[in-house]
Amino acid sequence: MPRYIYHQKHWPAFIWNSDALLPLLSVIRHKQGYLKGYLEMLGLGTRQENTLHTLTTEVLKSSEIEGEFLNPDQVRSSVARHLGMDIGGLIPADKKTDGVVEMILDATQLYQQRLTKDRLMGWHAALFPTGRSGMHKIHVGKWRTDKNGPMQVVSGAMGKEMVHFEAPPAAALNEEMKAFLRWFNDPVAIDPVLKSAIAHLWFVTIHPFDDGNGRIARAIADMQLARSDQEAQRFYSMSAQIRLERKAYYVILEKTQKGNLDITEWLQWYLQCLDRALDITDQRLQKVLHITRFWDSHANTPINERQRLMINKWFDGFEGKLTSSKWAKIAKCSPDTALRDIHDLITKGVLHKEEAGGRSTSYVMI
Repeated sequence: MPRYIYHQKHWPAFIWNSDALLPLLSVIRHKQGYLKGYLEMLGLGTRQENTLHTLTTEVLKSSEIEGEFLNPDQVRSSVARHLGMDIGGLIPADKKTDGVVEMILDATQLYQQRLTKDRLMGWHAALFPTGRSGMHKIHVGKWRTDKNGPMQVVSGAMGKEMVHFEAPPAAALNEEMKAFLRWFNDPVAIDPVLKSAIAHLWFVTIHPFDDGNGRIARAIADMQLARSDQEAQRFYSMSAQIRLERKAYYVILEKTQKGNLDITEWLQWYLQCLDRALDITDQRLQKVLHITRFWDSHANTPINERQRLMINKWFDGFEGKLTSSKWAKIAKCSPDTALRDIHDLITKGVLHKEEAGGRSTSYVMI
């Protein structure tokens, strides 16, 4: 009896129930188009900032899924530099951070180019600039070998490991990857979003490298999603949503890799995860549009730096009620100055005093 999906007689001829997927797929395609239209309502600077935010999040969260935490400021600076964005506060990024950024940008910004063995090797080398994964030396820019035994995905303490998956033997990698790359690059009669989900599963099942397979699989999936959007300017992050659902992600991967060639359940999970990622993006873009419209409407309103600071704090998600004492503490000014700032914004139609008065007087944005 086949132990893993690649042991199936007709591997990798995946099958799925199209009728079960079509309703969700239609919703996703509608949301992708809707969000692209939403972006067009924003100014160029705001769209660029959104792209910077999305790509920074993608890099950070894809690494976090594997338990690796990068410095957010370094990632943001590296993305901005590579995209030629002129933003303040840029700081140097280490080689590892730059490498992850370069891989994601190569996948998403150059999505129309063919995915080749050489390109994958370059991504892998960028992920591991020192030639090591932690303390262990690995084969960088090369397919893995079985020199130290089969490639296994394990968890648990030493001596009590649980094997979740064992990858195909190294001897089969050349043929496996040739088949994958041929399928990925050639036109196929599959919805491009579904192709993203299949590519993710297929690549991570082959597991061709010593390390970094999950991150590269997600980069390939992002590349295909960019193809589906016909858009290099990324506006949602699949990895951010997978990070939120990390446990379920690994459960469905393991179940699928131990199952048969009917991958309907994996595709359903992937589409549902993407659907939730699009919803989160919708909420964020609505907030961005609201902020943009606010500043546009007050372009000629005199607002001092303390007021600007507090307005931005409010838009970022102010905790608790906004009072004059909190204003004074955050803006680092006297209580009298805070009260003058607040009353000035009330006069200008920016703030509104809540009904409760006295010492507990609080204010909200109009």
